[in-house]
Amino acid sequence: MGHCKEQSYCQDTDLETVYEKVAISVQEQFTAYLRHGSKRVIVIAGPTGVGKTALSLRLAERIGGEIISADSMQVYRGLDIGTAKATKEERERIPHHLIDIRDISEPFNVKDFHQEATLACQDILSRGKIPIVVGGTGFYIHAFLYGPPAGPGSDSLIREQLRIEEERFGIELLYDKLMLLDPIYGASICKNDKHKILRALEIIEISGKKVSDFAWKDREAVPFFDCRCWFIFMPRELLYQRLEKRCEEMLAQGLLDEVLRLDRAGVRNFRTVSQAIGYRQTLEFFDSAQTPDDYAVYIEKLKQASRHLAKRQFT
Repeated sequence: MGHCKEQSYCQDTDLETVYEKVAISVQEQFTAYLRHGSKRVIVIAGPTGVGKTALSLRLAERIGGEIISADSMQVYRGLDIGTAKATKEERERIPHHLIDIRDISEPFNVKDFHQEATLACQDILSRGKIPIVVGGTGFYIHAFLYGPPAGPGSDSLIREQLRIEEERFGIELLYDKLMLLDPIYGASICKNDKHKILRALEIIEISGKKVSDFAWKDREAVPFFDCRCWFIFMPRELLYQRLEKRCEEMLAQGLLDEVLRLDRAGVRNFRTVSQAIGYRQTLEFFDSAQTPDDYAVYIEKLKQASRHLAKRQFT
């Protein structure tokens, strides 16, 4: 989606100082850029738990920005604590887009994201504000910058063969197969998201191309935005510590009650949502005897899944 100047900013333990430095740096650059009247858009990406939300809020206040979420799960109403959405108060202070726009029963894919993010950018720019696209879903970020994938239509025979393989060998083996064939796309999705894994393997089988190849090489025409991109990162050990603390904070904030409400609403019928990190592990805990040992195992699985997601997003 136009030019993208990629930049990175290494984080340290004094995160507030880092956020302030980045916000000041971006503000200074945009003061110069905006004189030329281009359609300037900021993109902030990085692994889960690195502090993208805090940085984007601080930045939006400095430059008159509005935030567009590029998180595949934050689009769903009711998935609040487990997706680490900006709070109601934060969203009242800074306008947010593409949050709480779908019920759990409604599908949402990368093409939907691209279309709605584009419209949001155009609306924000038309009001003299600056769009700030923020998220850890790498495939969505790629789609925003370079256009959505132009994949082939579904083939019922190939889809049925893949379903048979999934029943026989399990979805984990098919995910491993996808990681061998298309590690870029594989790393951007949940390893238990059967729908996306089967669809990706179907596209590869039909076309002989990687799913990520479509996003880069056969992209659809997209509106021109001049993007400035920052990938936020920190030492992995420090990030893992932050993730473990965040898991504990989510539990204290009421993650169990949130997932219980979703369970009663039938979330298990919608695999993409029910397999999301935090929700899958909590549903598994509900299915256990819920002893103290089960709870300890649940917490460890929750932390482990968060670490694994961050690791995939680093690569």
